[in-house]
Order: sequence, then structure tokens, then C-alpha cells
Amino acid sequence: MKDIIIRNINENDIPSVAEIQVDGWKTAYKGIIDDIILNSMNKDEKIERFKSNYQKNGFIVAEFENKVVGFCRYSDNNEFTPDIQDTDCEITALYVKSDLKYNGLGTKLFQFVINEFKTKNKTKMILWCLKNNEPSKKFYTKMGGKIIKERRIEIGEKEYLEVGFEYNI
Repeated sequence: MKDIIIRNINENDIPSVAEIQVDGWKTAYKGIIDDIILNSMNKDEKIERFKSNYQKNGFIVAEFENKVVGFCRYSDNNEFTPDIQDTDCEITALYVKSDLKYNGLGTKLFQFVINEFKTKNKTKMILWCLKNNEPSKKFYTKMGGKIIKERRIEIGEKEYLEVGFEYNI
């Protein structure tokens, strides 16, 4: 896809971002996360949550033909993974509209963030992914990540396994 614009999020983008995330969960995690959780996801709740924290850390969107088609959140510290001391940055969310996957949007978002980290002299990044999310794991491996750790997380009242991908920047 040509003519993709990667830019910082603004408040007007929040409804599109919330829709992409809810749809992303419902499609990518079908059969991985309980349907009760997926079916209970609420776009309006996501909008309110994003409004309260969209200016915290890095938050970019991919825009195509004046529409938000993907987004990425990142942090230039390891506040989300303090138990891995040698990481100094993290991608905390990377989503592309389901019907536009495999068009290079995820790669553009990912590379934009890596370049941001390089300008800040970051050296090692972590990214967490559900262990059973094979398409995403394949993408993160293609982007150069190596699985270095596994951890349990709770979603709803059930535990799931995540794998941590490490990247040398």
C-alpha cells in the first residue's frame, strides 16, 4: 500500500483506534480467548480508556485515504516489563484493520517505532504476544524478534500464556 501516513495520534482518531482494537481482538483471538470476553468487548469503554491515556508514551496511527487503518503504542522504558532488566523500550500494542492485514501496514508501524527508538539510543526492545496467536508470532519473528520468555497473564478470570519477543535495535 502506497501513500500511508504514519503520525502521532490525536483525539479525533480515538473512535477509529477503539474500533480497530475491538475488531482485532474479535478476529485474531477467536478460538484463543473465551468468546464471553470477546463478545463483551465494548467500543465505547475503549474510547473512554483511550481518551484518558492516549497522550501517555508513544502512540502513532497509520492513515490511508484519510482513514485510520492501524495503530501502535510504545514506551521508551521498560515500565511494563520490569523483570527483564536489559530491555529499555517496548511495543505494547500493534494493530492493523483486519481486512487490510498483509499489506505492509504492520511493518511500516513497526519500523517507524524502531527508528524512534534508535533516535533515543535505545538498544533492546521487548514485545509480548499471546502464545497461541500464530499469525502475530510469525510476523514478530519475521521482524527479527526472538522469543526469550514466557509469562502468564489474566484476561477476564482465565489465565493465558504470552511470549516475549526481544529485538536488538
